[in-house]
Amino acid sequence: MTRWVPDTELSGYQQCLIDLEEEPTYALEPDGSLVATVVRRNEPATQRAVLYVHGWNDYFFQTHLADEMAALGYDFYAVDLRRYGRSLRKGQLAGYITDLRDYFVELDAALEVVREEGHDDVVLMGHSTGGLTAALYADERPATFSALILNAPWLEAYGNTLLRPAVSAARAVAPTTAVPVTDAGYYRRSISAMEEGEWDYNTNLKGDPAFRPRVGWLAAVANGHARIADGLRIDCPVMVAISERSLFSRTWSEEQSLADIVLDVNLIAARAPMLGNTVAIVRVPGGMHDLTLSSPDVRAVVFEQYARFLRCFGQA
Repeated sequence: MTRWVPDTELSGYQQCLIDLEEEPTYALEPDGSLVATVVRRNEPATQRAVLYVHGWNDYFFQTHLADEMAALGYDFYAVDLRRYGRSLRKGQLAGYITDLRDYFVELDAALEVVREEGHDDVVLMGHSTGGLTAALYADERPATFSALILNAPWLEAYGNTLLRPAVSAARAVAPTTAVPVTDAGYYRRSISAMEEGEWDYNTNLKGDPAFRPRVGWLAAVANGHARIADGLRIDCPVMVAISERSLFSRTWSEEQSLADIVLDVNLIAARAPMLGNTVAIVRVPGGMHDLTLSSPDVRAVVFEQYARFLRCFGQA
């Protein structure tokens, strides 16, 4: 039976741990240290539920998203994957994975928790890298979800077809080697209440410099992109929500709060039809990378689009 305890991050929420001690560790990580964490908004109140998967260098903190889903009649659950957020332990390689399918272990376990609580209609939701993982997972778990909602899913990267062979070769030699990346901090600046943004969150769990892209992780993501490019057969309706535009600049401007400054939304839009036979693409003017963290008027549009999609395609 699932053991729920008060959540360590969000007042009024609860969490339970998923033991992943049999899962592989790397480099000098402590053996048997891996866990995942399921977070729930409330005790079961309906037979419908949302299961949310966060993105890179992130964790679940978006309580307003949970509130919106509850208002639509869905109990809300989120999973902090291994080596992320509530699940990150001392000595682990933050965010590291060598195959995105490894996450299916905790996603299966999280889904079992949701099912055990009486939910027979489950909507899977994912953001960014979590959206890529969620798409791959939904493809390999047919007849499981009533709908899939993807918020700026990382479905492709510029120049990926040329980089994939090189990254795969490097992984065979030095998989845990960190890749130098320059981050001007503009995304953090656009969302954090300590800077130009609106949101309070635990900076040790989101935006921590311990999250360093490593060769093995890049290869895992590139392989996921290749699977998308080959075409999936997700059997439930899919919504791909993205900003209307991307903006990449070497200098800060307020315009960066009105666009996706992390991913190329045109590449996402081009790949989205490869997910399945029923795919709705929604482009939101003024949307940020995480659309749910956009300005109040923009995220109101986002949530209305979620509601419309679920009214049209979600199981009654």
